[in-house]
Amino acid sequence: MDLIEAATRVRENAHAPYSGFKVGAALRADGGAVHVGCNVENIAYPEGTCAEAGAIAAMIAAGDTRIEEVAVIADSPSPVPPCGGCRQKLAEFAAPDVRVTMATTRGGRQTLTVRDLLPGAFGADHMDG
Repeated sequence: MDLIEAATRVRENAHAPYSGFKVGAALRADGGAVHVGCNVENIAYPEGTCAEAGAIAAMIAAGDTRIEEVAVIADSPSPVPPCGGCRQKLAEFAAPDVRVTMATTRGGRQTLTVRDLLPGAFGADHMDG
């Protein structure tokens, strides 16, 4: 399954009545399963959920634990990267070289790795003591 296509489809389900900025995310787990998520806003803005976080939660709920590839799409003039918190969430479940493709509904694309998005990521090796 094409991840951009899956992210595009789930983006339509986003709950974004306040900003109108719908985001869809899709990820492929190491077993090949595709998990999707969309942003879910709340009138109390900090209580919303990002699309990437939703896709990760769906992956974990399904029993998968490793991300092999990610796609994020939004209606924006340029590809929208994951927020800082989602970059850390991606780093929790993806190797540093996992590709993250960011796309626009107008056809723009940019692909970076998790390492590119979050250099110097905090990881489990920082907790060894």
